[in-house]
Formats: sequence, C-alpha cells, structure tokens
Amino acid sequence: MTGFIIALISGALMSIQGVLNTGVSKQTSMWVSTGWVQLTAFLTCLILWYFSGRDNISALLSVHPKYMLIGGIIGAFITYTVVKSMGTLGPAKAALVIVLSQIVVAYAVEVFGLFGVEKVGFEWKKLIGAVVAIIGIIIFN
Repeated sequence: MTGFIIALISGALMSIQGVLNTGVSKQTSMWVSTGWVQLTAFLTCLILWYFSGRDNISALLSVHPKYMLIGGIIGAFITYTVVKSMGTLGPAKAALVIVLSQIVVAYAVEVFGLFGVEKVGFEWKKLIGAVVAIIGIIIFN
C-alpha cells in the first residue's frame, strides 16, 4: 500500500511540477527553465544527502553498466518534453498522454527485460488495457 500511495504522490507532483515549469518557461526560456529545474533538484539532493547519512559519492564510479548514469541527462529532456507538451496540449491532456507513454514503455522494458530489469511474460490483458487507455485519450480529446 505504501508504494501505491508514493506513486500517487509522484504523479501529483509531476503534474504540478509540469505546470510550474511551463509557467517559468513562458517567462524565461525553455532551457533556462529546464536548467533551473535541474539546478534546484541538484541543490535539493545535496541538502538531503548532507542530512541523511552522506553516502559515499565515489560509489558512482563503480556503477555498471555505465549507461545507467545518464538518468540526469534524460531528466533534462523529461523536463523539456513535459513543459512543451503541457504548453501545447494543456496539463490534463499532456498528463494523459505522458502516463500512457510511461505505461507502454515500462511494460515493454519488463517484457523484454531491458536495462537489467527482470523479464516478465507478455499478457494480452495488459496490451488490451493500453489500447483501452489510448481509446480513452481519443475520447478525452
């Protein structure tokens, strides 16, 4: 149950962040806004790291495979694409499409066992669920 509640909070925070970042982007520029998001995220992480035990940062040098370290780069593009989609589609429609994309890609990662994730078997009901979600977006549109 805890994971479910945390996921709900995550979704809510992502929607609110998207709206706020879009507002900052309209008043500055896309990359200034995205840079600000990443900088403030980094500073927040430094503060939380400082007060939560200060794990050894050099452990990053031991991460394998090395492509696992590009999450921050992807994060910058996530911020960019969320802001652009919310600016053009509006928050609700953009969130629907973003969540559907997350579901489809996450399921593909599981089915194919990508990026070190444990492989799971394909289930038609999950594919049908994604198709129903796509139909829901079409109806919502």
